[in-house]
Amino acid sequence: MNKDEFFIKRIRELANLSYQRDIVTFSDFLNLNEQNIVNEQKNQMPGVITECSGGYEQAERQMVAFHPDALLFPWEYPITCLKIEPLAAKFSESLTHRDFLGAVLNLGIERSVIGDILVQEHTAWIFCHNKISDYIIENLTRVRHTTMKISRVDNPDHFPTPQFETISGTCASVRLDSLIGLAFQSSRSSMVSFIEGGQVFVNGKLITSNGYEPKDGDIISVRSKGRFRYEGVFGQTKKGRYSIKLSRYK
Repeated sequence: MNKDEFFIKRIRELANLSYQRDIVTFSDFLNLNEQNIVNEQKNQMPGVITECSGGYEQAERQMVAFHPDALLFPWEYPITCLKIEPLAAKFSESLTHRDFLGAVLNLGIERSVIGDILVQEHTAWIFCHNKISDYIIENLTRVRHTTMKISRVDNPDHFPTPQFETISGTCASVRLDSLIGLAFQSSRSSMVSFIEGGQVFVNGKLITSNGYEPKDGDIISVRSKGRFRYEGVFGQTKKGRYSIKLSRYK
């Protein structure tokens, strides 16, 4: 049984458990490819509804909830947001997403129980499974050489808002390969392998066609590269090229 087959088996087990016991079951945090597999399996899970959340709007890594279509009681995702900040900000190093993720994984925690990590300046907001939050609070004291303090964030209004870099340019056509090339300052041809290799997702759906044309507001994710929002066409040049605007996540 390969990795994808094992994953599908686990997803069906969660769906069946939800249906048979009339309860809500949850997956771990899933990457975009895993979320796409769940979407492809929906028609094979009758009587069960699937919903996704990563703890905040437009999260990339998301947890899937399975529940009967006639569920009558309220429920919540078992997701906690932790704010990790330097004890003394003026002495903090310059820290990245990789630094925070590495510090968490070095505690022996599996990646599957960690969702998105949002980093702004020296501070990170980590979305994690409820069952691991206390362990992180008690054991994560440093990120690299910087001493940290950790607190729970219970109010969604206190979650960080995504930060964007605006990118403008021109493209011969509004094709997926052209937009990705513009977003990551690469040639259109160099992006073909990412698309055909199953590394590009539009609103969480796997897209393998270079000629796919995104719609205004679509979120495009490229594994190992990043993600951006397609804002639309804002005119044409005299040579007939389209003036494009993108918002790339920092």
